[in-house]
Amino acid sequence: MLDKTASNYWKANLRIIWICMSIWALVSFGFGILLRPLLSGIRFGGTDLGFWFAQQGSILVFIALIFFYTWYMNRLDREYGVDEQ
Repeated sequence: MLDKTASNYWKANLRIIWICMSIWALVSFGFGILLRPLLSGIRFGGTDLGFWFAQQGSILVFIALIFFYTWYMNRLDREYGVDEQ
């Protein structure tokens, strides 16, 4: 891989990592802890939304982010020609 191509690939990789980590932090720390009092009036799954995010929602979002990251990185690898055939 050329230096410029490798640099662009790494920048794209870091960008998606930062996006996924930001979403995960917002959901787990933000919705589950900081915004829990604001979300307590909203009912979801038999309990309030803040509790749901703290107990189940952050885990489900984390699993969804893993699948999204895998899909996106496979696409990015094909785009830059570093995929495993």
